[in-house]
Amino acid sequence: MIRRLLSGRPADILNICFLSFLTVLTLVFRQRVEGPVLLFGLYLGLIGTQAALIALKDRGKALRFVYDLVFPTVSILVIFDSLGRIVHAINPRDIDPLLIRIDYLLFGCHPTVAIEKMMYPPLTDLLQLAYSSYYFLPIILGAVLIFRRDPAFDRALFFIMLCFYLSYIGYLLMPALGPRFTMNHLQARDLEGWIAAGPIQELLNRLEGVKRDAFPSGHTGIALTVLYLAFRFDRRLFRWFLPLVAALIVATVYCRYHYVVDVIAGVMLALITLALGEWVYGYREQRNDSHR
Repeated sequence: MIRRLLSGRPADILNICFLSFLTVLTLVFRQRVEGPVLLFGLYLGLIGTQAALIALKDRGKALRFVYDLVFPTVSILVIFDSLGRIVHAINPRDIDPLLIRIDYLLFGCHPTVAIEKMMYPPLTDLLQLAYSSYYFLPIILGAVLIFRRDPAFDRALFFIMLCFYLSYIGYLLMPALGPRFTMNHLQARDLEGWIAAGPIQELLNRLEGVKRDAFPSGHTGIALTVLYLAFRFDRRLFRWFLPLVAALIVATVYCRYHYVVDVIAGVMLALITLALGEWVYGYREQRNDSHR
């Protein structure tokens, strides 16, 4: 079973390795983490489900779809939600003051406060919708590649999961709340839209809660990674995604979720993901060729 796993899909290996890392982390900091038993059960349950899907994935189209798209999506979301119990327990010092200082040094002002002068309710609605597209871009790309039965799906899945998990490591090492919490007292006006912005903000606040997930900007990193993959594997999708991703990146600061330095780090996150992902796949393909 172990040999079969290690020779299998890189995304599966990555998922199990990251879940194992979180399990060990929870064990080491069990005295400080909230609900360590729950986290142990959660992570081990995900590992067990991954192993079962690897064994059963070829026993029907439904199982294959769950293995390819549903379980990776659930795993990413569940792991992200669990970080709320871990990040501040093992690393209680937020780096927001440092990020605020860097932004001020770069621009001579606080960007989220300065942008307030440009605030216009229809624009706020538009950018809040663009920001929310982050949750759908990877799924749309994956669904298109699955529908086409494109072998590039496995590579795309690995790149996207790698970017997510690298961003999660960033949250563990450099926890930050983001300007919507730390700089709210400096804002003269609430972020207001006409129709969409308010309900979307409320929904996201309910779903995500208060997490130290500002640095690096996962929205930026994931969106750029998906954009790169769309450029490589589906140019028509790339043309649809390009303006959406551009608006999404602007929205990260306009909607007060991120400092500009978070966005810069998100760009670096995407570049690291692409370089590391291509290296992993290049090594894997070279290794497979040598065993033929």
